[in-house]
Amino acid sequence: MGSFSIWHWLIVLLVVVLVFGTKKLRNIGEDLGGAVRGFKEGMKGETDKDAGNGRIIDADDSDKK
Repeated sequence: MGSFSIWHWLIVLLVVVLVFGTKKLRNIGEDLGGAVRGFKEGMKGETDKDAGNGRIIDADDSDKK
């Protein structure tokens, strides 16, 4: 009684599609994917930039001066 079956999830999905529409859901998915891609590229860029300098960033070492 506490768990949801596949039919419950299909009904929820149908209601979400009816409320928001497929175009808006597609736009939300594209925006979310672009944000994740940008985050990954940003993290990769920081790693490459720090590795090129031969510098290692450690949060614990920044307080010890």
